[in-house]
Amino acid sequence: MNRTALLLSGGVDSSVALHRLLADGHDVTAFYLKIWLEDELSYLGECPWEDDLAFARQVCDEAGIELRVVPLQRAYRERVVTWALDELRAGRTPSPDVLCNRVVKFGAFLDLLDDRSSGPSPDEDGRYDFVASGHYARLCREANGTTHLLRGVDLVKDQTYFLFQLRQAQLQRVLFPIGDLHKHEVRREAERLRLPNRTRKDSQGLCFLGKIQFARFVEAHLGEHPGPIRHVKDGTMLGEHRGHWFHTVGQRKGLGLHGGPWYVVGKALRAPDRDDVIWICHAEELADHARNRFRLGAPHWIVGEPEPGNLSVRVRHGPKLLGARLLRALDGLEIELEEPDPGLAPGQVAVLYRDEECLGGGSIEWHRSEP
Repeated sequence: MNRTALLLSGGVDSSVALHRLLADGHDVTAFYLKIWLEDELSYLGECPWEDDLAFARQVCDEAGIELRVVPLQRAYRERVVTWALDELRAGRTPSPDVLCNRVVKFGAFLDLLDDRSSGPSPDEDGRYDFVASGHYARLCREANGTTHLLRGVDLVKDQTYFLFQLRQAQLQRVLFPIGDLHKHEVRREAERLRLPNRTRKDSQGLCFLGKIQFARFVEAHLGEHPGPIRHVKDGTMLGEHRGHWFHTVGQRKGLGLHGGPWYVVGKALRAPDRDDVIWICHAEELADHARNRFRLGAPHWIVGEPEPGNLSVRVRHGPKLLGARLLRALDGLEIELEEPDPGLAPGQVAVLYRDEECLGGGSIEWHRSEP
């Protein structure tokens, strides 16, 4: 019997995952990961962690399994949030949930399990074989031990975009019990099981924010640093921003300008004593600022670097895959899109696919000569 640690969030996905594991004969212990923001910045807005934990307890009580609460506030703060804030200061567009999965959910937590189970603890009798979660993704394990990451069958809910940085040692101990289901099938299963959270809405936003608005989180840490919003066409000042970290390339909402729609197409970060500029264009001009080529920074490959050639790429979470080519250049790897995209931002994640398989990816970067 496999001994499995389930990451239980209090939502319907991980709750259905729990029951699928039990039906498959796993010896399951559920874990609720308590993260730092829930306590330290709760004044910014409603954070539903108490509701999450209450639902998680009820699900476990009804299933007759143990629930343990694991405090990982320090790991979130030091390994994810600090990095995300540094990226924002540098004018980049980070993807904290990607890093969170690698270094916290399937990193620090897995290390903690192994540390506990390897020592003389009265409530631990061995190592956990697997860590499971309610992510929409699938795995294919080869006889030689190599594990491939595949898209979930629900292409709208598929979460491989956020899992592409997982390493082989992690993937070999991970389970995604609902990756072969569509969302409506998960809801139907939750109804059949009469789960207490069967009608609960899906959570939205970053993993460590709950219902707190991202802009309020950024303001609490980085404050405001006003600067001009300028028309990239001729440099005309059209308004003022509160800080470049509140905006990203491709953004339309939140500019507060008349005569739009307006889109952010770039940033110019100045010295500390000068204004940072947000460059914008009108919707009619947006196609002129779309790009079809970028460098792939800090690439990570799940099963070895793919050969150059035609692949598919995601440059943001969602069901849409873009046709692309992987190229080798003098200063590393490049991605060439079949069609230009006006929303490519430095630091943003680009994830590569071949058919159903997620190959890995990296960050979007410009060449040194580009703005």
